Amino acid sequence: MSEKPTTVVLVHGAFADASSWNEVVTDLTARGIPTLAVANELSGAARDGSRIAAQVREIDGPVVLVGHSYGGAVITAAANEADNVTGLVFIAAFAPDEGESLQDLLGQFPANDFGSGLAPHQLPGTDGDEVWLSIALDSFHKLFAADVPVEQATAMGRSQRPIAAAAFEEKAGAASWKRLPSHFLVATGDQAIHPEGQRTMAKRAGATTIEVDGSHAVSVSQPKAVADFIASAL
Repeated sequence: MSEKPTTVVLVHGAFADASSWNEVVTDLTARGIPTLAVANELSGAARDGSRIAAQVREIDGPVVLVGHSYGGAVITAAANEADNVTGLVFIAAFAPDEGESLQDLLGQFPANDFGSGLAPHQLPGTDGDEVWLSIALDSFHKLFAADVPVEQATAMGRSQRPIAAAAFEEKAGAASWKRLPSHFLVATGDQAIHPEGQRTMAKRAGATTIEVDGSHAVSVSQPKAVADFIASAL
């Protein structure tokens, strides 16, 4: 009996949705690689990771988790709750260690203009109003998708999903990248997660690493490079 093929599960980050993976999904599927892009609630890595893990456990066979941006924190958490995860791929992503918050990590990176481009929203939650963050529309192209055509970046900005501000303060659980093979794509033109921060996280994870000349939205602007890297991780 042949072994089950490895399924790639793509997890988007903040200020995006699963459609940000569309061209990567098309590419990987054309190669015969089972691929699924899942919805991420952007509420905090522990909860989001548990929900992703539940979907991963339904897959019959091994899974490689791929996370973009905040999605890197989510896959780091999810892999602790799904025994069929065999590897992690970080695409211009956070890879927090146990006890670290995303805010902690951002404070260690060289400063950039990303924080000044965020717009807060008061949205109702289970225990009263909560603060959620989006990227201001007039900053989206520059900060998130500088190498994406303006019209496309504008549509991305107008369809972005906000993230809970509390997600940046939440302390991470066990770092699954310490026990799983890890791979890291650094986007050298990233204006959200500084490239030096990406390199630092990749190095401490002992990750197989490549660098791509792309913005934070590298899965949109450089889908073939991203798909090639994910395929190599398999």
